[in-house]
Amino acid sequence: MIAEPADPIVLERDRHLKWRRLDWLEHALMIACGVCLACFSASVFMDVLTRELGRPWLWLQEVTMAFFTYGVFCGTAVATRRQDHLQLSALTDAMQGPMRTAFEVFNRGVVLAVGLAMVGYGWQNFLSGLNSFRMPSMTPIAYLYWPIPACGALIALFSLEQIVNGFRNGFVPATATDSEASTHAVTI
Repeated sequence: MIAEPADPIVLERDRHLKWRRLDWLEHALMIACGVCLACFSASVFMDVLTRELGRPWLWLQEVTMAFFTYGVFCGTAVATRRQDHLQLSALTDAMQGPMRTAFEVFNRGVVLAVGLAMVGYGWQNFLSGLNSFRMPSMTPIAYLYWPIPACGALIALFSLEQIVNGFRNGFVPATATDSEASTHAVTI
């Protein structure tokens, strides 16, 4: 079992919608996203540098595209768990009671449906990518497509987590103190 990070990754005001057992996954996805961003930036730099030197590494464009793709889908999964994705929070914040619960479930249900669609259609896309190859490496293009169903599964899991915990604990977040909010902003 992975030890919990020294600085908690989940604010206490958001804890009511999250299972502690998935905190390690969120942490790992954030690290993976950061690694992908760093590697993407480094590969773009190396691509520009080698082209300016007149000795381009053509395979580097494949590496750059892979890190970009992996980073986007890792970030999308994390954003879903952290509720940093597109949602109608301004509308739901003004609501109370059963109407708010209905809107919260609807919002997360739409995200859950998108995640499930990503799993299904992403898997089909992955399978079709096994027959197409990238140049110059002749690697199946499926290596660019596998993050789609993986991200969809994570989005579905995190949406389901929020729906279940929202019914159990309510969707209204606990009020965060100013010091907690500023600490969270610094640690991210």
